[in-house]
Amino acid sequence: MADKRVLITGGAGFIGSHLAERFLADGHQVHVIDDLSTGSLDNIAHLRSNSGFSCTVDTILNLEVMEELVRDCDLVFHLAAAVGVEYVLRNQLKAIEVNVQGTEVVLRNANKSRKKVVLFSTSEIYGKGDTVPFGEDDDSTLGPTRITRWSYAVTKAIDEIMALAFWREQRLPVVIVRVFNTCGPRQTGQYGMVLPRFVKQALSGQPITVFGNGTQTRCFASVFDVVAGVVRLAECDEAIGEIFNIGSDAEITIGELAQRVKQLASSSSSIEYVPYERAYGEGFEDMERRVPDLSKIKALVGYEPQADLDVIIRSVIEYERNL
Repeated sequence: MADKRVLITGGAGFIGSHLAERFLADGHQVHVIDDLSTGSLDNIAHLRSNSGFSCTVDTILNLEVMEELVRDCDLVFHLAAAVGVEYVLRNQLKAIEVNVQGTEVVLRNANKSRKKVVLFSTSEIYGKGDTVPFGEDDDSTLGPTRITRWSYAVTKAIDEIMALAFWREQRLPVVIVRVFNTCGPRQTGQYGMVLPRFVKQALSGQPITVFGNGTQTRCFASVFDVVAGVVRLAECDEAIGEIFNIGSDAEITIGELAQRVKQLASSSSSIEYVPYERAYGEGFEDMERRVPDLSKIKALVGYEPQADLDVIIRSVIEYERNL
């Protein structure tokens, strides 16, 4: 990829900051915009001394700011969104506004300036589907609209549909990535991300709290592997107009994850199981298994997750210990 000016919305967030770091290391110019609702200036503090880096603290709903930023870049990575189960449950209206209207602002400005957009979506799209592993063309099975947690999946589904409509009708080059559980340094457990929450509890000697019965399974990928895969997709013309799962397909139960964190952190914490109703309120629904089919991204760009789970857990432990 020739030297580019890269715009990252949500660039002060966990994945966004690592993506910014990667593009700067590769010699590109990076501008990030973030309203800091879930991101943090601490995540990008180490980048500020780089002459190729700049930052705007504002919302992507600011039309004038976004028009200028998109016009002045070559490539847009759209990560700005309300994320995390706990955050969405507490801020449903804001989540809907940012996830839908914000994405429309990004896509309309990108279309005006004819800039490629890499849209970050989510494994939540698959909802309660039981066709495991999940393929990109599988049906979405969501719960009733009165259950707050499904609002996030619905908004991201609208984002995907809108992006694909811009591609089909306007030939705006878009690539959609459905990100499965991604972990590593700088991720916070504050908004419901399970691994950093477990690590923080283990290091402080607090009980490691597993929501539900712990038999639900997830697959955890390194943020460095995910970023590398996304960069490859951004460089690949054949990826335009397509949707790709990205993450790891190595499955583990959440109960086993708690045990692994306790062991690797040399923690004396107990492991406690908390009913969903107590953790999230009445009527909360969760998925028993969430495993991606990675065959599409592997076939196109040779994506293979490199870091195993112990390496990922140790990286989060080291980061938390150094805070």
